[in-house]
Amino acid sequence: MNPLKQFVVKPLLPLELFGVDITLTNSALFMILSVLMGVLFVWGCTWRRRIIPSAMQSLVESLYLFVQKTAETTIGSHYKPFMPFMFSVFIFVFMGNALGLVPYGFTFTSQLIPVGAFALLGTVVATICGIHQAGFGWLRTFLPKGIPAPLAPIIIPIEMISFLSKPFSLTVRLMMNMIVGHVLLKILAGFVVDLGFFGVFPLFFACVLIAFEFGIAFLQAYVYTVLTGIYLSEAVNQH
Repeated sequence: MNPLKQFVVKPLLPLELFGVDITLTNSALFMILSVLMGVLFVWGCTWRRRIIPSAMQSLVESLYLFVQKTAETTIGSHYKPFMPFMFSVFIFVFMGNALGLVPYGFTFTSQLIPVGAFALLGTVVATICGIHQAGFGWLRTFLPKGIPAPLAPIIIPIEMISFLSKPFSLTVRLMMNMIVGHVLLKILAGFVVDLGFFGVFPLFFACVLIAFEFGIAFLQAYVYTVLTGIYLSEAVNQH
């Protein structure tokens, strides 16, 4: 079986609104599930908040403090307004990564459009915050101080390409990590079926790899959040 077949986007429910095709696909379904599960997880663990937290409340608070520390480290003292966005990024990406490991699940974080759209959203947020922070003087980002004016036609395009490549690098990094891990899992699963009794050996390695992939799911969500914070920092900490 083709190990890349698991990444094919399939229509599930044909829908049309005012002549616009809004068909529900497996990718869209798991994006919705990722949002719902993230909201239910946070709400379910904190709706009965206590001074002495329960185990689940402690888990959510620890995750929040973890992301808060990441935001503070990457963005600096101006991190607080970005905490809802940063925490949402972390939860959404982690849930998307983890849901892809569930049997019959779909890893939408292996797709260009959803991951690219989220990365582009981060770039737009960074741009808006940068302009809000420094006014249209923020555009000096593309022509750093001290650069001679005659070099502007060369430096400005280079800086713009560098700025616009950030969402692309975020997208490709996450996509490739998710694709490679899931392809390896699919290959090992094929060995389990084909080898019969001896399939117990690849089954063991597949179980170990699934546990490893859950760790990768968390790590990639963290890396994605860190890079988002770095890009926001570059926008709001202009000198």
